[in-house]
Amino acid sequence: MKKRGAVAPSATDLPPEVRAGQSVELLQQLHILTRDGKLNQDSRRKLKQVYHLFQFIEKLLLELPATGSGPTLADHGAGKSYLGFIIYDLFFKNLGAGTIYGIETRSELVASSKSLAERLGFDRMQFLNLSVAESAQSDALPAQIDVVTALHACDTATDDAIAFGLQKKAKFMVLVPCCQAELARALNQNKALHLQRTPLAELWRHPLHTREVGSQLTNVLRCLYLESQGYSVTVTELVGWEHSMKNELILAKHTGQKKRASAERLLALLKEFGIEALMAERYPLAALN
Repeated sequence: MKKRGAVAPSATDLPPEVRAGQSVELLQQLHILTRDGKLNQDSRRKLKQVYHLFQFIEKLLLELPATGSGPTLADHGAGKSYLGFIIYDLFFKNLGAGTIYGIETRSELVASSKSLAERLGFDRMQFLNLSVAESAQSDALPAQIDVVTALHACDTATDDAIAFGLQKKAKFMVLVPCCQAELARALNQNKALHLQRTPLAELWRHPLHTREVGSQLTNVLRCLYLESQGYSVTVTELVGWEHSMKNELILAKHTGQKKRASAERLLALLKEFGIEALMAERYPLAALN
């Protein structure tokens, strides 16, 4: 009598994208690999994106000084925790130290991630049913976090992740913003007045341009804010634009050298675009420089 279910694929049967020593069960449970060890086109794209981001993060983790407790990483807007699981599998598992915290608001995803981590023996992964803002006040996280990540955290969740990183004195932040809508709404409020005052307002006269300008300006302000708080910032592409339209990767490394000029430029941009009201809520520390 034949046993039901798929036979676990051997290493030689796996697609070349799967790295040596990687947990096949993990990739199957994340629905990246099929039960017979195959990749469809969508999964190949997703895996390429996560691998590429892991390459950036791995370099940062290797820069951290070795300690007995190992590095700490907080992954905001974790979703199904693709990123956190891959980082643990490829780095933390063999390191034998360190902790990854997955922070997610959807309780069902937190529960499924906890179950999967337990099944795989990934005992240094913790999953918290919290918003990004709530996590900054939670006793479940340590006072200091080495690396903060936020992959496609929507709208102001990226700003909350930055605030979290500043509070936790993060050595590195790795951010891929998504759906930056708050600033576009702010630009819309006084659009008629700005059109009379400056030709610069033509940049957001049309709704489509408002969305795009708002998105671009949001990330520029975030970079200036990080610089004003003692981080060096690099902005690059995550993957090719054919794979994802939400593709801007912001890498921030703590240097301790706060840039007053960046704080001044941040404020000047807010004034130029008539959105100074955002200063107190989104960039409060820049005003103290």
